[in-house]
Amino acid sequence: MKELQSTENKTLLARSLGISRSTLYYASKKEIADWKLKVRIEEVLSEHPAYGSRRIALELHVNRKRIRRVMRLFGLHPYRRRGRKWRKTKAVSIQYPNLLQLKYPEYPHHIWVSDFTELAFKEHKIYMATVLDLYTRQVVGLSVATRKGAPLVIQSFVSAVLHHPRPDIFHSDNGREYEAESFRSVLADLGVSISRSRPGSPWENGYQESFYSQFKVDLGDPNRFQTLGELVAEIYFTVWAYNNTRIHSRLKMPPVVFAQKQKTAIALAA
Repeated sequence: MKELQSTENKTLLARSLGISRSTLYYASKKEIADWKLKVRIEEVLSEHPAYGSRRIALELHVNRKRIRRVMRLFGLHPYRRRGRKWRKTKAVSIQYPNLLQLKYPEYPHHIWVSDFTELAFKEHKIYMATVLDLYTRQVVGLSVATRKGAPLVIQSFVSAVLHHPRPDIFHSDNGREYEAESFRSVLADLGVSISRSRPGSPWENGYQESFYSQFKVDLGDPNRFQTLGELVAEIYFTVWAYNNTRIHSRLKMPPVVFAQKQKTAIALAA
């Protein structure tokens, strides 16, 4: 009887918030199943980096349409050098496990992922680093600079913790910016667990790569701006629009709206 009342209460709560009842739970069965398949796909890619969806489907004995959907969902791509000179994977000073092989994002600020990208502007390079909350898909941290390095990624992380609770897990690739002792000490001081993609496995941070691919489409040609200040302002506005007005295909709403509804739903259900 109590279980029936609980179900009815959650149905009424979801209806009043204008969301489906499934969003009151931390993860649906489909989301967990997709995450587990993602991990299996990453294992195949670690052995065969150039495999596309067809070969992965054959390897895992899973329908190709489902493989393609999950790869697109998590930004997984085969790694093809396209005739470039082979380069040995650089040595990593300190290796950290990829905790995302074991952990699924279960609540806001459970897992943050980070990366940076470069933009060409009038024969110069501009760098932007972002921090993404895997549960809400919200960009929680952002920094822009004319040089890459540890300060760039530290600033993006600091901008995130200034406005949000610290995460339990922080995931990134093995770039020297994230390997820097100055950056690792910031995470250690806050008690944040470090997670890293395995060396030579760029698909294991595909969430950020997928974000940047869409971000650059939304931003457009940087060279249309007259000054660096105008470009930086547009970068911040584009990220704001992604968070607040752009409907996320996975969430069916903008990330900030999803985060706010989750916060309200969890508070009322407590």
